[in-house]
Amino acid sequence: MHFADFVAGSVGGAFGVAVGYPLDTVKVRIQTQRRFTGVWQCIHTTWKTEGANGFYRGMSMPVTTVSISSSVVFGVYRNVLQCLHQLRSTSTGLDFLPAKVDFFLSGLSGGVAQVSVMAPADIVKVRMQCQMVHQGLDAQQPKYRGPMHCLLTIAREEGFLGLYKGAGALALRDGPSFATYFTIYHVICEQLSPPGKTQPEWNVVLLAGGLSGMCGWCIGTPMDVIKSRLQVDGMGKRRYTGFFHCIAQSIRTEGPGVLFKGLGLNCIRAFPVNMSVFAMYEVVVRLLRPKT
Repeated sequence: MHFADFVAGSVGGAFGVAVGYPLDTVKVRIQTQRRFTGVWQCIHTTWKTEGANGFYRGMSMPVTTVSISSSVVFGVYRNVLQCLHQLRSTSTGLDFLPAKVDFFLSGLSGGVAQVSVMAPADIVKVRMQCQMVHQGLDAQQPKYRGPMHCLLTIAREEGFLGLYKGAGALALRDGPSFATYFTIYHVICEQLSPPGKTQPEWNVVLLAGGLSGMCGWCIGTPMDVIKSRLQVDGMGKRRYTGFFHCIAQSIRTEGPGVLFKGLGLNCIRAFPVNMSVFAMYEVVVRLLRPKT
């Protein structure tokens, strides 16, 4: 088992959250609140009404949990890839390099596996990011006083399963997204590295990480929109009865383009975030598992 990948994924994930959280807050607000008509209007309104802190609401829990979930993603990805490689080699008697479908299936497995860890933290993050908008700045006391209070309040008011609201959409977002993510990263590194070189140069790591993140979000944004809407639905009057109703209602009232709300912002945020994630991942892996 590749334990180095679990550790490296954890470090890379935490670093990525710190880099991308402000734009993630803007993205979530645009996807869930009709009052925001665009990226710059949302940034300006948030800064004017809440200051810099408005961009970092609910960040403490995601730093911890994304660190764990990213550890799961990278660890599961690497170990499934190893298993697929061994199965392919055993069945043929030859030592093949992993095929592109192996990277795809390994990424898919990692993305789905981390949902059990990610879902409760994600709903807390989304509600903390949106509560000032829902309640209004004149509210005497916010409903959620912090990430842990938010977590406990959701569990008390909506039951344990309330923490997994939107988990189906999250799995449908992260499975295909991470499958694309790791496949694109591998393909770019393979194409830009000299033949026979097992470790890509750092400029290749940064470019491949950034581009793979953008491609992953192109695949994942539609389910990201639905996931966010389902998660904030418990903060006020309920608008959706379930996953399919949320999709149908959103498209009926706002058109098909609603499924790609925040795509541009996701792509802009994805490049530096995933460039940072893969850079830190490669640093830690190379420290813990030196090239032999």
